[in-house]
Amino acid sequence: QVQLQESGPGLVKPSQTLSLTCTVSGESITSNYYSWTWIRQPPGKGLEWMGAIASGGDTHYSPSLRSRTSIFRDTSKNQFTLQLSSVTPEDTAVYYCARDSLWNGIDYWGQGTQVTVSS
Repeated sequence: QVQLQESGPGLVKPSQTLSLTCTVSGESITSNYYSWTWIRQPPGKGLEWMGAIASGGDTHYSPSLRSRTSIFRDTSKNQFTLQLSSVTPEDTAVYYCARDSLWNGIDYWGQGTQVTVSS
């Protein structure tokens, strides 16, 4: 069974860089036909797709976040990491990592982790 687990600080100061890691078990992040995705949900708002890293290592970002977002991976640990720079309180959200299947869309989610941007 595929499992995803987010980890990282729950509190980040404005202007700093938010960094979250997703550890995947039950599936290799280099397996074909899957992308590994970051999604967030600010309080009182809907889900926002942030970006993804494909099995071959290609990355894709939301146009609205591209200038501040980086996603990279450590295949030896089966992990992928989100970095979001120059954060503001508007980046306060629950952050999820997820698997995006070529056939079924997003089919596995992490439990989510709350990140608050505050001084």
